[in-house]
Amino acid sequence: MSLSHGQVTGLPRWDRCAVMGVVNVTPDSFSDGGRWFDAEAAVKRGLDLVAEGADLVDVGGESTRPGATRVDEAEELRRVIPVVRELAERGVVVSVDTMRASVAEQSVAAGARLVNDVSGGRADARMVPVVADAGVPFVVMHWRGQSVDMNDRAVYADVTGEVIAELRDSLARAVAGGIAADRIVVDPGLGFAKRAEHDLTLMADMARLRAELDAPLLIAASRKRFLGRVLAGPGGAPPPARDRDAATAAVSALAAAAGAWAVRVHEVRASADAVRVVAATRDPEGFAS
Repeated sequence: MSLSHGQVTGLPRWDRCAVMGVVNVTPDSFSDGGRWFDAEAAVKRGLDLVAEGADLVDVGGESTRPGATRVDEAEELRRVIPVVRELAERGVVVSVDTMRASVAEQSVAAGARLVNDVSGGRADARMVPVVADAGVPFVVMHWRGQSVDMNDRAVYADVTGEVIAELRDSLARAVAGGIAADRIVVDPGLGFAKRAEHDLTLMADMARLRAELDAPLLIAASRKRFLGRVLAGPGGAPPPARDRDAATAAVSALAAAAGAWAVRVHEVRASADAVRVVAATRDPEGFAS
């Protein structure tokens, strides 16, 4: 599954829903508050996630939490590249979480095997041609604008239908720009320009998303606000992000059952167990004693 810059490669696949572990090399993540901001700590975290069952590790140097402002290019590169390089050299399948073509390009050169762009190629006009030239798989997420004001864009008459239509447009732009269709993953963008009811509707419609978009599906629900709302109940206070991992694992099981290509999570072990249990239900004879 190795690749080098400029070498066309297919999408990595496993015999079940994959688990993508998250490493935020940021001081302001909503989830971990900068615990892995130091490069050495971030590399250790990535290796620990693999040991706990992650199939690939997503490295990001810019927070996309609601209300976040952007970091400059030089700072994002400083955060990301050493971590990507070290993890890749240790044999980890690395994806880079970035909206900048320059960061994607340098990350692939450093060993990243996948580009995960929450803007779906819309934030940087160079992203699609850079990914096409690099020949790596590309995650296209549903996106309506930068994090600083995305909550104002959470207006839908038919959230699933509109997300499908807008993702189809992003898919078409990526393919027209030279990225092979069989190297594109779609992400409905849970929590991005969406309220809790929108996220839950999209979760209920995962099979429809997968079927109508006809593309591998990435579900990134880990610790997000809509899970906090669900756990809080009517009138209650949402639990802190780190107390939402059991709910995240429940989503991982649902996503695996719906045929998702991968789930993106901050804590791996429970979700790795969940997707393996779902896979086992599809081949119970393989566990006959």
